[in-house]
Amino acid sequence: MCDNDTTNIPLEVDENNSEGSFESIHKPASGNCWGKGIIADFKKTVGTYWKAEMTNPNQKTAAVSFFLFFACIAPAITFGAIYAKATHNYIGAVEMILATAWCGIFYAIFGGQPMMINGGTGPVLAFTEVLYKLSISLDVPFLTFNAWIGMWVAFYMLLAAFFDLNKVIVYATRFTDEIFSFLIATIFIINALANPFAPIGVFYYFRKDHTSHDPYEEQPGYSYMATALLSLILCLGTVQLSFLLRKFKFSPFFPNQTIRNVITDFAVVASIFIMSIVAYVLGSTVPTEKLNVPDRFAPTYACCTSACTTNWPEECPDLSAPDGYRSWVVDMSDLNGKTWVPFMAAGPAVLAFVLVFLDDGITWHLINHPAHKLTHGDAYNYDTIIIGIMVAVNSILGLPWLVAATVRSLNHVHAMAEKDQSGKILSVQETRLTHLGIHVLCLIAIFALDVLKLIPVPVLYGVFLFMGLVSLGTNQFWGRILMFVMQPSKYPIEPYTKYVEPLRMHIFTILQLSLFGLLYAVKSIKSISIAFPIVIAACIPIRLYILPRIFTLEELVMLDSDDGTIKRYLEYKRKGEAQAQKLIDAEVEKDAPNNDDVEKQDPDAIPPGRKYKRQKSTSCPVDMFSTHVAPDITSYHPRFELRGSALELRSSSMAGDLADTFTTHHDCDTEDIDVAEAEDKLAPLPSSPKAGTRQRPRRTKTMSCPTPHMLFEEANRQMASNYFFG
Repeated sequence: MCDNDTTNIPLEVDENNSEGSFESIHKPASGNCWGKGIIADFKKTVGTYWKAEMTNPNQKTAAVSFFLFFACIAPAITFGAIYAKATHNYIGAVEMILATAWCGIFYAIFGGQPMMINGGTGPVLAFTEVLYKLSISLDVPFLTFNAWIGMWVAFYMLLAAFFDLNKVIVYATRFTDEIFSFLIATIFIINALANPFAPIGVFYYFRKDHTSHDPYEEQPGYSYMATALLSLILCLGTVQLSFLLRKFKFSPFFPNQTIRNVITDFAVVASIFIMSIVAYVLGSTVPTEKLNVPDRFAPTYACCTSACTTNWPEECPDLSAPDGYRSWVVDMSDLNGKTWVPFMAAGPAVLAFVLVFLDDGITWHLINHPAHKLTHGDAYNYDTIIIGIMVAVNSILGLPWLVAATVRSLNHVHAMAEKDQSGKILSVQETRLTHLGIHVLCLIAIFALDVLKLIPVPVLYGVFLFMGLVSLGTNQFWGRILMFVMQPSKYPIEPYTKYVEPLRMHIFTILQLSLFGLLYAVKSIKSISIAFPIVIAACIPIRLYILPRIFTLEELVMLDSDDGTIKRYLEYKRKGEAQAQKLIDAEVEKDAPNNDDVEKQDPDAIPPGRKYKRQKSTSCPVDMFSTHVAPDITSYHPRFELRGSALELRSSSMAGDLADTFTTHHDCDTEDIDVAEAEDKLAPLPSSPKAGTRQRPRRTKTMSCPTPHMLFEEANRQMASNYFFG
């Protein structure tokens, strides 16, 4: 488990292909076992950048804190309400808000990767519901059973960090990251519009029996269709206004860049306030759904008696008020006489550990993608310890477990990034202040619950939709899905479109779509949702051992690697091709005959498959300009004439006494020359140009490889015709 050498990942390539030695998969660093990785992570993150990350406030940190506060508080309340139904009020909205607040503050101060945002997720919620049903079947108090499983999960997290189990996550490539990121972004988008498995989403307002219409049914003139239409406008208006305001940074409007930056940074916050004002202006005639926030800060489970074994008001409707509320600290010894439960809890805790470990690890891997330009390093092993501590504390307090929230974390990175006009990240301000500010606001919200009731739910649906679309827009997987309906010649210029055949690219995308569909089905079906982490984990070996049997190394590099790896591969390939060419040239040079023997070669005696090598002549034969040119010649237009076995240069106008000077005969081997073709190519030039003009003689095609004699005569013609010399 803790060998210093990294595990070699087999790459299925042709053994004769020099590409086979290229490592397309990042290997984890060695020597991080036995707790060394925890210490190394702490030194390179907290120990190096903590002070800088805590002392870099600016306008952007304030804007992002408010934006992500709404993005965190809304799902906390929503998840809390679902937890209350799933656990019979043992865990509810107050517990979820409290867990979000204290875990966020703790992680902002002590965590190793401050760009990560913790929160509740659907898979953890589904697992908690399974644990509740299991505790009922075992006749064990749910909070006690949940606490023991949480303690085991924390112990497993400690072991995973100590033995550097996070190196498995390093093998997760873009293939796995994109599937998981696409799944979480899709969940946000579907929950904002219409969840097919639950009555959540803005389009459910168009159903008359939706629970949001119940408080207003008796109100005179109430129309559920008007409410539904206004809710849809508020949702889509929040999204559209957020995207519109974000573009002001690169627009020409407003006096200076400072104002444009402020508008861009506060785009989402401003959209929430503007659309909330619209809702309240029209709210007197068309009411909309508001957040269902608890009336007071107290545990959700209200007791019928002092023993607190029954829940008010469901099990004691005759009581006008509860006798009290459950204790904030769980009694770990309340096992109903079943002392074996703490040991039995180690089994289900393994599945819970896999879920928490992979959910955190893949999100960290996504955040630290090279495209995000983060420079403060990762802290997988150290943060595994931090998450384990938070799980243990939440279990003892009866709070839900929080893990890395993918969409919120990615939106945190993008909100703190500086981008060019095309949307490419140039740099990211890595800070702990936004993380701290978000969760301090969540803590304050616990004591101002009445204020949260003023936020219209359709506006928050718009925030969820905005966050999902932002995450989706940066996903290469989504871009390749869109190419199914694109004209191939209009594909964007990317490595996977330039170097990979469209059919092969679509096959890769279809494989990802299949795994995505499987993940979504497993997550949505409650009876099998506990297997969700297993399906996520299976994506890694599928990529490492199955895809190399389907795709070539070059295809996998272009489809499943970051920009840096692609550049290294292209450079590696270029060097390999250059080296191969050198070897070929050396082999040819080795087999080549001496120059002295070239002219003696008989072309008919050359073996089949080998070219006859012609001897190259010098480009400038000796004495080619040695012939004396008569100074009194003013007009001379020579021509070549092929007569018998000699090439003859003649002038159309020249003095008779100079005829011998410029008429030369050279013996030339014309055995292989077509006389008719040569005469056609060497046609005479016009005898004289038009009067008053200096016309350049028409150039005629000659043989592709002239002899030194021909070059000599051509030079004489050029000089005599004053072509170059005025």
